[in-house]
Amino acid sequence: MAIVKIIDENRTVTDRQSVAEYLMARGVRCEHWTPAHPVEADSPAEEILKAYAREIERLKALGGYVTADVIDVNAQTPGLDSMLAKFNREHWHEEDEVRFIIHGHGLFHIRPEESRVVPIEVEAGDLILLPKGMWHWFDLCADRQIRAIRLFQNSSGWTPYYTESGVDRNFQPMCFGPSYIAPQV
Repeated sequence: MAIVKIIDENRTVTDRQSVAEYLMARGVRCEHWTPAHPVEADSPAEEILKAYAREIERLKALGGYVTADVIDVNAQTPGLDSMLAKFNREHWHEEDEVRFIIHGHGLFHIRPEESRVVPIEVEAGDLILLPKGMWHWFDLCADRQIRAIRLFQNSSGWTPYYTESGVDRNFQPMCFGPSYIAPQV
């Protein structure tokens, strides 16, 4: 279940409905799909896409997405740090960013217009849809593993446009376990 950290209020939101409502008010769609389909998290990508075909088709119709794939990263992924360097700096895209988490977890930071940064921890079963143009970045949690279905509106994938604001440097790539420390911003 997604978790939202509201830094200004020193508050964490964990209730599914409250998370969904809080994020929707900021333009982000968040759902939790249960029960999970009877497919193992380490199954081949084709099996995962087949198992979630109904949900993928629903999302394609809803948002004009034309392709879906499975991204699988972990601590042993060759070039992981280089790959993460594309994601963990504040950026935006000319299309939506859609992720359904199959395994593991990660941390999206969003910065809606005229607003403070909102960290969102996602885990298996969570669907998150960031609308095009939303400023954000992504980090892995300490275990450095995530597997997710991605949907794209352009078959060539997305291009990040970096804001160069530097705000992402004020945040540690830590999820909300007991070691999470909110930045002083």
